[in-house]
Amino acid sequence: MRVAILGCGYVGLELARQLADDHEVVGVRRSADGIAAVEETGAEAVQADVTDSADLEGVPDVDALVFAASSGGRGAEAARRVYVEGLRTVLETFGAREDPPERLVYTSSTGVYGDHDGDWVDESTPLDPTTEKTRVLAEAERVAREEAPEHGIDGAVARFAGLYGPDRYRLERYLEGPVTEGYLNMIHREDAAGVVRFMLESTDEDLLLAVDDEPVEKWAFADWLADECGVERPPKRTKDERLEDDLSEAARRRILTSKRCSNDRLRELGYEFRYPTYRAGYGAAVEAFRDRDD
Repeated sequence: MRVAILGCGYVGLELARQLADDHEVVGVRRSADGIAAVEETGAEAVQADVTDSADLEGVPDVDALVFAASSGGRGAEAARRVYVEGLRTVLETFGAREDPPERLVYTSSTGVYGDHDGDWVDESTPLDPTTEKTRVLAEAERVAREEAPEHGIDGAVARFAGLYGPDRYRLERYLEGPVTEGYLNMIHREDAAGVVRFMLESTDEDLLLAVDDEPVEKWAFADWLADECGVERPPKRTKDERLEDDLSEAARRRILTSKRCSNDRLRELGYEFRYPTYRAGYGAAVEAFRDRDD
């Protein structure tokens, strides 16, 4: 199988590494700065902007597309340009080819669920995005699942929980505090890439929630992390205390949003996690922290 990873960044590079032994991989980056990183995975590197159909003509024909492009942490309009308009451009460009891809996997976020007051959510839970950006993500999911077939492409969505892993452990955030109450739903980068690979190789599901086995309360996670690192447990804040600060409306919504994400469907289908919980996933970071202080 030949796979093009559009937006070959944090998860995309790991996916390229995982696919390299068994498949032909094309890694697409908008900036020339990322080309060397793509080549280091063993993938063919192409510089192209997903919002530019002329650029995309430089990407060779493939059997499958992974849309993992980033809006660079900018606002809702930038997100719409990449996630919705860019995705449509990709579908139109590749769908018009003589040999179009058979499958597309779009990488989304559990932010599309909104607030469920700590209750469990899964693939059957109705979406309730509460910010402009998460509404954009929900629209992009609809494009992937409903509009892709109009171009002869089977569209699917991998809905990621909070990503962590190398360069994204953020130990200081939890060790120093203060830590605001609420749930953490997480997935290690290797498993985020692993779920996308699973969707390319092993299942025709059109939606999977990519999250590990154990959502954890932030206070409990911070205390575990402090104990493992051999430091004092950090100070804590309730949501009400945190909301007394001068916050943006988006920040307030994030604090008030609470849910626990279930991976039951993914497990039922046979996916095996490399890092089933944060305890395994943070092992390398804890060891590095302790070695630093020795």
